[in-house]
Order: sequence, then C-alpha cells, then structure tokens
Amino acid sequence: MNRLHIQTLSLLMIVALCACAPQRQSTTDSQQAVNEVRNVIDAQQAAWNRGDIVGFMNGYDRAETTIFVSGDEVTRGWQTVLDRYKRRYTSSELMGTLTFSDLDIQSLGPDHVLVDGRWKLTREKDTPFGRFTLLFRRTGAGWRIVHDTTTSANP
Repeated sequence: MNRLHIQTLSLLMIVALCACAPQRQSTTDSQQAVNEVRNVIDAQQAAWNRGDIVGFMNGYDRAETTIFVSGDEVTRGWQTVLDRYKRRYTSSELMGTLTFSDLDIQSLGPDHVLVDGRWKLTREKDTPFGRFTLLFRRTGAGWRIVHDTTTSANP
C-alpha cells in the first residue's frame, strides 16, 4: 500500500469514529432547551392559575409511558394523570394559586432536561407546598414532561 492509500484509509477511519462518537450539545442549544422548558413550566403555572387543568397537562407528554409519582402512588399514562388531577381538584378553591420557585433546570443532552424545584398552592384555608423533579424529553410537540416525582412537605 502506498502512502496516499494509508492516509486515505486513516482519514476514513477517523471520520467513521467521529460519526459514532456521542454528539455534544452546544452551549447555545443547551441554553435554548433550558429556556424552552422554562416556558413550558411558566405556561403550566398560568394554566393552573386560570383553572385550566387540561392546559396544565399540556406540559406532559401525551403518552401511556408518562409517569407521575406522588407519595407512595405511581400513576401511568397522560390520560390517567389528567383524570387524577380532575378528581383531586374539582374547584378553583381547591386548585388555589400555584407558584413554582427555586427552579434548577439542567440540560442532560440534546433531548432531555432535568428540573428540580418547589411548588406551593395558596388557598383560602391552607398553603400546601413541596418539591418536584421533572424529566423533560424533546418530542414532536416540543419539550414535554415524561416523568414527574412530586412530594408534599405538609404534615
């Protein structure tokens, strides 16, 4: 083999290895993902505060694989999670005013974002609150929650 063939073969091997290597997300793409996820969370808060549970649920992936964990209960599937919310929050008084705070939004790659934060409902007779961890996935419909673990800090 002559030198040109060896160089060409070496170059082809490097190109093949680069194509197989995991792609890093640029800082700009990462920040855009964080901003888009923040927009979804803001839209959820606004929908909740106008009494729109379906609008709130638009932040979740409409799939049977969507998971919501609260306490010792695991709810699977977008429709099942929606039905759970509708059973628990039958009036605007029960829904109260939702506030999300202390958001820590981290891009895990081009298609996943992890969010930790606090939630609080302000209602006439009480103020329940707690923490949450959300896993967002980029879907054809945009960034959507695929896994939600929410805890309550109330006694």
